[in-house]
Order: sequence, then C-alpha cells, then structure tokens
Amino acid sequence: MLYFLGQLGDALTAFNVFRYITFRTAGAVITALFFVFLFGPGMIAMLRLKQGRGQPIREDGPQTHLLTKKGTPTMGGLMILSGAVISTLLWANLGNGYVWVVLFVTIGFGAIGFYDDYLKVKRMSHAGFGSKQRLLLEALIGCIAAFATSQLAQGAYGTSLLFPFVKDLALNLGYFYILFGGFVVVAAGNSVNLTDGLDGLAIVPVMVAAACFALIAYLVGSVTFSDYLFLNYVPGTAELSVVCGALIGAGLGFLWFNAPPAQIFMGDTGSLALGGALGSIAVITKHEIVLAIIGGLFVLETVSVIVQVASFRLTGKRVFRMAPIHHHFEHLGWTESQVVIRFWIISFVLALIGLSSLKLR
Repeated sequence: MLYFLGQLGDALTAFNVFRYITFRTAGAVITALFFVFLFGPGMIAMLRLKQGRGQPIREDGPQTHLLTKKGTPTMGGLMILSGAVISTLLWANLGNGYVWVVLFVTIGFGAIGFYDDYLKVKRMSHAGFGSKQRLLLEALIGCIAAFATSQLAQGAYGTSLLFPFVKDLALNLGYFYILFGGFVVVAAGNSVNLTDGLDGLAIVPVMVAAACFALIAYLVGSVTFSDYLFLNYVPGTAELSVVCGALIGAGLGFLWFNAPPAQIFMGDTGSLALGGALGSIAVITKHEIVLAIIGGLFVLETVSVIVQVASFRLTGKRVFRMAPIHHHFEHLGWTESQVVIRFWIISFVLALIGLSSLKLR
C-alpha cells in the first residue's frame, strides 16, 4: 500500500524512498514487530480466557512438560499471522502476483492449523483435524500456489527445477511441476509443525530461513545481482523480501512472549502457516532444494518421525526414545534450553551452507 507513495517521487523527492525494496523490508520488520508487541498481551489474555486449560500436553512426553507447560494457551500463530499479513499489506507492492500467492498459502495453512488447534482445545485431546482431510486441503492449496507460480513466472523457468552449486542446470518438469511445488509447500508446512515442540525451538529457525530467503529473493529478482552470481533471474521475486521481513518482525515479536517459560504456544495455526510461507517462497524463487538445506533442522525433525514410525511398524522397536528428535535429547538428559539453543546453532550453520550455494557454482 505504501509502495504506491513512491509514485509521488517525481513530484516530491522524499517519497522516492518508498520505491526501494530494502527500505520497505525494514519497514515491514518494524511494523510487524511493534504490532505483535502492542496487541500480543491482549491476544494472550483473550486466548487464555477462551481456552481455559490451554493446549493439551502429551502424557508420553517428558514429565517436566506436564508441570511447566500445562495450562499454557495455544493459537499464538494468530499473533504472528496478523502482524505479518498486515505488515505485508502495508509495505509490499500489492500489484505483484507473487505476494498474493504467498499470502494465499500463509492464510490458507493458518486456517487449517487454526481449525486443528480449535478441535484439540475443545476436545482436550491431540486428536484434531483428520490427517487425511488435512493433508488433502494442504495439497490443494499447495498445488494451486504452484500452478499460479508457473503462470506468473516469466522466462524459461516456470516449470523447471533448478539445482544449487551448479550453473545453468535446470530440469523442466512440465505439468509434474505442479505436484512437485505442492509437495514442497506441504512438506515445509508440516516439517515446521513437527519442530514446534519446545519454547522458542521453531520460531528462530523460521526467522533464520526467512532472512536467508529475503536475500535470495532480492538477488534472484535483480538482473544485475543474478547475472553477477550466475543465478537464474526470476523477475518480480525481489518483492518477496518485504514478505520475509514481515515474517521476521512478527516472529521476533512472538519470541518475546514464547521465550521460556512460554506465555503462549504458536500451535498449528502458526507452524503450518510459517512453513507453508517458506515453502511457497522457495518454489517461487526456484530454490526448493536450497530450502531443504537452510531448513535442514526441519528436515531432520521430520525424518526422525518417519524413521521412528517405520521402525516400530516393521520391527516393533523404536530407534529414538521419543520422536520428534528434540524429545529424544530431552530423554537423554538435555535440558530444554540446551536442546533449543543447540538446535538454533545447527540452523545457523545450515543457513550458511545454504547461502554458500549463491556463490559456489
């Protein structure tokens, strides 16, 4: 919305600043951050009043959780989504189709997560939305987003999979790209959802990934930088830096209240939406594989669950003491803060490896 003030720059030079993506990205960070700071306490009070006993805590999990986390309200993702969406609408160029694709996925996944959280709180059970119906809805949203992306893309890469660390290597998937892109969005959403199990564990890696993709989107959407770094130029993606900035700002505000001991959990409302947003941005910028590197922590959490379930069904034995893997380390004696901070360190290292793909070709 404020982007259009830049059109007044020809008459008033001061308005030229609204044309710069870097300025609007910084504005999106600050706006989302202060929005969550301002309205967060009220949202927490309202959710605590509405939910009563808060989010159900797994009885088979670490016993300390039953003491320290019981009664904590969930659906804190509403704080993140409201801050991020409002900030995006305020600072992004709303004439850019990619912005609306990301908002569509973010809000759509957030709605699915909200309904899942609502059922869990209402029933005081972990049995929320049916997994098949939920995955079907997520897949539908993801495939629609992938199709829209392929139609919006200009140039030869609309339906292509690009590979990091290799210059000019592209695999045209044709119509199969719609399914592939949908899979990336759904996988990203559910991976972040599985990671969200400890105070602050998921939100910081999400912000790290969002910061990385803010840079990637800016570089890929610039003719000059993409040519210099031998990246495949995707026109229009630079505007997604503003969206990433809004996610970072809202995430920082949420972390203020989610820092241990958490006053609120993001729930599926936040984790599904944030993961879906990252997945859609990766699909748009043609950096799907890089997302698997930068978000390697999310991949690790997901793989641990898959391995645990497969092993138990095939052999009757468990590989980990508990899955996702962050609970395994808690059972080994790590404190919650040790698990969270060490996993943050892993996410930073993986982010650096992923960003190295921008230069190493």
